[in-house]
Amino acid sequence: MNPYLSAILTIAGLVLLFVLWIFYENRKIKNNTLERIRRNWGKPSKRQYEAGDLEQISHYFRRKEKEGFVIDDITWNDLDMDRLYKMVNQTVSSPGEDVLYDMMRRPVFSREELEEREKLVEFFSSHTKEREEMQLHLSKVGKTRLGSLSDTVLALNSSPKVKTGIHVFMLTLILLDLAVLLPLNPLVGFFIFLVLMVANITIYYTGNDRSLIEAYLDCFTHLLRMLSVAEEMKNVKWPEVKEQMEAIAEAKAAFAGLSRKSFFLTSKNTDGGDPSQIVMEYVRLLTHVDILVYNSLLKEVQGKTEAIMKLIDNIGELDACISIASFREMLSLWCRPEFVDGHQKKESSRLQEKAHDTWKATGISENRAGEHTWTASRIQMQVEDLYHPLLTEAVANSFQVSGGTLVTGSNASGKSTFLKNVAMNSILAQTLGTCTCSSYRAPFLKVMTSMALRDDMESGESYFIVEIKSLKRILDESKKPEPLLCIVDEVLRGTNTIERIAASSQILASLHQNWVLPFAATHDIELSYILEDLYDNYHFEEEVKEKEVVFSYILKKGRATSRNAIRLLDMLEYDLGIVEGAAKAARDFEEKGVWESLKPV
Repeated sequence: MNPYLSAILTIAGLVLLFVLWIFYENRKIKNNTLERIRRNWGKPSKRQYEAGDLEQISHYFRRKEKEGFVIDDITWNDLDMDRLYKMVNQTVSSPGEDVLYDMMRRPVFSREELEEREKLVEFFSSHTKEREEMQLHLSKVGKTRLGSLSDTVLALNSSPKVKTGIHVFMLTLILLDLAVLLPLNPLVGFFIFLVLMVANITIYYTGNDRSLIEAYLDCFTHLLRMLSVAEEMKNVKWPEVKEQMEAIAEAKAAFAGLSRKSFFLTSKNTDGGDPSQIVMEYVRLLTHVDILVYNSLLKEVQGKTEAIMKLIDNIGELDACISIASFREMLSLWCRPEFVDGHQKKESSRLQEKAHDTWKATGISENRAGEHTWTASRIQMQVEDLYHPLLTEAVANSFQVSGGTLVTGSNASGKSTFLKNVAMNSILAQTLGTCTCSSYRAPFLKVMTSMALRDDMESGESYFIVEIKSLKRILDESKKPEPLLCIVDEVLRGTNTIERIAASSQILASLHQNWVLPFAATHDIELSYILEDLYDNYHFEEEVKEKEVVFSYILKKGRATSRNAIRLLDMLEYDLGIVEGAAKAARDFEEKGVWESLKPV
C-alpha cells in the first residue's frame, strides 16, 4: 500500500476514534446528569453547604435589594429562612440558586406576577419530559465555586488587561520555524522547534500573564456556559417559556463576537470533562493562544452588566421555578394561597366610593391631599392545618384572626414555633406561591419579626438595645398604612418585669391598627388582661405527668391558666425545700400582692 495513503488512513482512523470517544463521553455525561435529575426530583436537597456559601449566594439579592419591600436580615434570621432555602433549593445552576434566594426574600404584591410565576411552576410540574430537557440545558451552566454567579461574571468588569508582546514574539518565531526553516532544513528546524517549545512552556508557567488569566478563568467559563446554553435553548418553542426565551436571546445577542474566540481561552464545559479540551490544553500550552485572545474577549464583555444580569435573571427564573415544583412534590400537604381584599367601611360620599375602588385594587385608598389612608375594616387571616415544613413530626393548627393575637404558654409549649410558622407561610405565599397547610386566606402582607435576638458583640450593644432597635423598625413600618404582618416574641424580655409589662403593653397597643396584623407571644399573663380589648387571646398548654412533660402543641383559645414551672422543678428532683418554698411564695403573692423578703437560714 502507498505509504502516504497508509499514513492518511491512519490519521483519519485516529480522528474518527477521537470523535467517537468525544461522542461517548458526552453521552455518558448526559445520561449521568439525567439520572441525577430524576433521583433528586421531589427529594430534600443533599447538598453540603460550607461556611459562607449562603452569604455569597445572597450577593445577587443584595445587588437589587433596594427595589421595593424585601424580607430584612432580622426577619430572615428570626425565621431560620436559610434552612428553608436549603430545603427548597434543588436548582442545578448558579443562576437558579441566585434567583431562588432573591425570590424568597422579595415578596410579590401582585396577583398577576404570582400567576405568571405559577404558570411556569405548574408547567414544569406537569410536563416531565420538558422539565428534564430544560434541566439538562441548565445543568450545563453549572454552579460556580466562587459564590454568587453575578459576582463571578461581573468581576470581569474590573479585570486588567495582559501584556502580549512576548507571547506574540514567541508565536511568530514558531510559525517562521515551521513555515521556513523546517522545510529547508528539517533536522535544524525540528531542533529549533523543540527549543522554542521548551522556552514557550517555561514562559507560560513562570510568567504573570497566565496567573492573571487563571484568576478570571472561572468568570469567563460561566459566562461562556450561559451563552452556550442560550444558543442551545433557541430551539425551545414552548409557549409557557416564550417570555424568558426571548429575553435570553436578546441578552445573548450582546455577545455575538465573543463565542468565536472563546474556544481558545477556555472550555464552556471544563468541569463537565469536555474531551476536546484535552487537546486544547496542549495547544494553549505551546502557543499561548489563550493569553493572546484574552484582551479582545475582555473587550467584548466589559460594560455589558445589563445583558449579563438579564441572562442570569431569566435562566435563573426557569431553574428556580423547577425547584419550586420539586419542593411541592416533597411536601405531604400544601396549597396555593388565596389573596383576599378586606371590606370597606360604608361611606356615602363619592370621594369614599372612589377611595373604595382604589383600595380594592391596591389595599390602600387615597385622600384629596394625595396621602394614603387605610379606610378598610381590620385585615384578616384564615389558615387551616398549618404545619412547620422544617419539623419532621409537625403538629397542624387552624385559626382565623382579625387584628391582634396574643399567645401565652410555658417554655417549649410551641408559642415561638407557631409564630415563626405564621410568618414563614406568609412569605412562602407571596414568594413561592406555596403554603404548608390545606388553605391560606389573607391579604398581601409585608412581614417583619422581632424574635431570635442576641447581644451584638461587634458594636457592644446589649440585648435590650438590640431588642428595642428591632421593635422600633416594626413600629416605624406600622405607621405606613399598608398591610403589615408583625410577629413579636417575648416583648422587651431584656428588662425588668414592671417596665417590661408597662412598655410592652403600650408597644403592642400602638400596633392595633386596621392595616396591621400583629402576633405576639408572652409569659406575662398580665398582658392578656391589659390588652384583652385589643388582642384575642390564644395559648398552648402542656400536661405534667409523674416524671414527664407532655406537650400537645395544639393552639387553643383563651389565655394560659396552667402554672407548671414549680412542678417541673419537683419532677427534675430539685431539693424539696426549694420546691416547697417556691410554691408557698407564689401562693402568698397571689393572696397578698407583694413578695415577702427571705430571712437568713
